[in-house]
Amino acid sequence: MATEKVTSANFKSVVLESKVPVIVDFWAEWCGPCRAVAPVLEEISNEYSSKIKIVKINTDEEPQLAMQYGVSSIPNMSVFQSGEVVKAIIGAKPKPVLLKELDEFIK
Repeated sequence: MATEKVTSANFKSVVLESKVPVIVDFWAEWCGPCRAVAPVLEEISNEYSSKIKIVKINTDEEPQLAMQYGVSSIPNMSVFQSGEVVKAIIGAKPKPVLLKELDEFIK
């Protein structure tokens, strides 16, 4: 399954209550690096769908969620496990770097 859009309405059920680690991609339409990393996240989502879930939150549409999780620069990929942020990856990274960062969650 490809990346899914999440809002404050479904954040708890999709992210916080997930049985698998969830990568939350905090992004915005105007953010070039966010658009650059999006296809990479789609690929990772498709390749590792049994181990992780990748969702997107538009910070312009959901500023309260971005604030709640201390997102001050985007793209910010926060890894949630058991309802807690366990890792944050800031900035657009190439796929090999992202996979290395996510290794503990996808192996």
